[in-house]
Amino acid sequence: MANEYNKGDKVGVIGTFTGSAGNAVDPDVVRFVVRNPRGVETTYLYGTDAALVKSATGIYQVDVSADVEGTWYYRYYSTGSGQAAGEGSFTVAFGAF
Repeated sequence: MANEYNKGDKVGVIGTFTGSAGNAVDPDVVRFVVRNPRGVETTYLYGTDAALVKSATGIYQVDVSADVEGTWYYRYYSTGSGQAAGEGSFTVAFGAF
């Protein structure tokens, strides 16, 4: 299954921001929210939280510690210049341990 991981994996989740012409842009403010299967949400702010890193112009990433089995949801969003948003999910498989 695509986007399925094992409990204990680090899952790199990437958000890409582009302008109206399709060119990569760095927004004024970038945030990332992740919700684990138990409903606990964690919010990251670029420039404040070391876990949210910029890997190239318009490309930001957070490594999520997949410590709970089930479906995880995430959302990247930005404000100001380059305002945009994106969402996705991944699954942590139920294992024998």
